[in-house]
Amino acid sequence: MLAKPIISAAEAAGRIKSGDVLMSGGFMGCGAPDTIIRALKAAGTKGLTLISTDTAFHDFKTGRINGIAPLVQDRAFVKIIASHIGLNHETQRQMNAQETDVELVPQGTLAERIRCGGSGIGCFLTPTGLGTEVEEGKQVITVDDRTYLLERPLKADVAIIKARKADKAGNLIYAGTARNFNPLMATAAGLVIAEVEEIVEIGEIDPNMVHTPSIFVDCLVLSETQES
Repeated sequence: MLAKPIISAAEAAGRIKSGDVLMSGGFMGCGAPDTIIRALKAAGTKGLTLISTDTAFHDFKTGRINGIAPLVQDRAFVKIIASHIGLNHETQRQMNAQETDVELVPQGTLAERIRCGGSGIGCFLTPTGLGTEVEEGKQVITVDDRTYLLERPLKADVAIIKARKADKAGNLIYAGTARNFNPLMATAAGLVIAEVEEIVEIGEIDPNMVHTPSIFVDCLVLSETQES
């Protein structure tokens, strides 16, 4: 089994180009690839489309900011596809001011759209969102007297994900709820960069414990932060 490249966070940021669709793992900052996010902020890359379950915390009153929020603050995204922006005041401001296109997607629908993107499934049907803004612009289909929305898959040019441990081949293990959307996103992008807290030799991870197999991972970045 061949080893995957271990690159710096700056090198990882350099592989993300203006115009790319970017998936970023994490939920409320938990399981977010913070080291890569900081490097991407330093690189100043703009014009990205973000696919993420949320945009983490940015509280104007306390100044608290984490996860993907620093890139939102820097106006790195022309479009954001997410489920939850309620704790990021800057995302809300940009959406209301029509500075950034924000597409809100029910969380289960978002997960399934990413799963379809990774599995090569062309679409799926769901009743979630019928009769709401989610329905706008989507095909409505009736099957066996039940009505559904047709939802299409999501894929990305690059996914940045966070894992607790990797072996040098790129097999990944996540820590608890920090797993969240990371394994799904690893299947649905052309380039997958995994930020990891620990890198061990090939063979040191029990195959039965692997959450994301190495085939989905292109390169590794050693994290500067540890999950609490």
